[in-house]
Amino acid sequence: MKKLWRIVDAELNRIGEGLRILEDLARFYYENPNLTSELKQLRSKAAALANPFRSNLLKERDAERDPGRELSQKLRLDSRQDLSELLTANFKRIQEGLRSLEECLKILDYYETAKEYENLRFQAYSLEKEAARGLFQPKRPGLPRTDLYCLTASEFSMGRSNLDVVEQMLRSDIKIIQYREKEKSLKEKYRECSIIRELTADYGAALVVNDDLHLAMAVEADGVHLGQDDLPVEAARQLVGDRMFIGLSTHSPEQAEAAVKAGADYIGVGPIYQTFTKKDVCAPVGLEYLDYVVQNIRIPFVAIGGIKEHNVAEVVRHGAECVALVTEIVGAEDIGAKIRAIRKVMQDSKGEG
Repeated sequence: MKKLWRIVDAELNRIGEGLRILEDLARFYYENPNLTSELKQLRSKAAALANPFRSNLLKERDAERDPGRELSQKLRLDSRQDLSELLTANFKRIQEGLRSLEECLKILDYYETAKEYENLRFQAYSLEKEAARGLFQPKRPGLPRTDLYCLTASEFSMGRSNLDVVEQMLRSDIKIIQYREKEKSLKEKYRECSIIRELTADYGAALVVNDDLHLAMAVEADGVHLGQDDLPVEAARQLVGDRMFIGLSTHSPEQAEAAVKAGADYIGVGPIYQTFTKKDVCAPVGLEYLDYVVQNIRIPFVAIGGIKEHNVAEVVRHGAECVALVTEIVGAEDIGAKIRAIRKVMQDSKGEG
């Protein structure tokens, strides 16, 4: 019977080591304070429960004659491919150790303590699920950090197809393309958007679909952009989950604050100037609203509306890091040259600021 204490000692060491590895990963690698705290409490509780029989453990310990050490060296079954495997292996190590501990302690007449360790085992199961959900679920994509946000507008594209225009944009290192076509049939929009989805993927750019959530889902876009009269952000999130980011057009401080509370990933700020690109556009909000957003809103935003090469410097000097120009780019005879010119103006204006 005394040799059972040797098993208890080994299992307690195994449990403590596994919990320390998980705690360190949660604290230093994932920087997850809640999981770190729960793992720390579990480790402390497991150690404290052993205090009444700690002397028995040390008395029976015989690490030098442990056949498991040599066996571990030979079999080399403990290799890990990635962090997910490392966490899973250590959770299993803890859970199996706790179960073995329970059975031994029952025989050693520590039944109540065994049941306490059983409770810890079920806590470990729950923590493993929590860790998997919080650490290994794919994160929602975010709006790429870039200077120009480009949109399609076939009406102003000088007779060129959206596919031609988009490819020229992508060749100029544009990282965000919004597909915005109001007048085309749904079938035509799906056809175009499907091809643009492939193009953006090839160039490492994000595709955003304007207004039409179902179209965005059908072509597996990276994001959807909604207007104030479209489906609410919360409802859109229920449909798309974390598969895509959601943008929302805003025209006032109140709308910007509401967008943040609703969970929008970014907002459109505008129209900064008078624009005729959209038929249902509201009056210009001016630079004053842009100033408000720069000073008060902590999610990404895109300045849009009436922005041209001749006034983009003013927008940048007011704090916009990402701007959208529609007709100025799609209507340019040489789209690549126009994009380079706009970027130069933006870069120079940052130097002035």
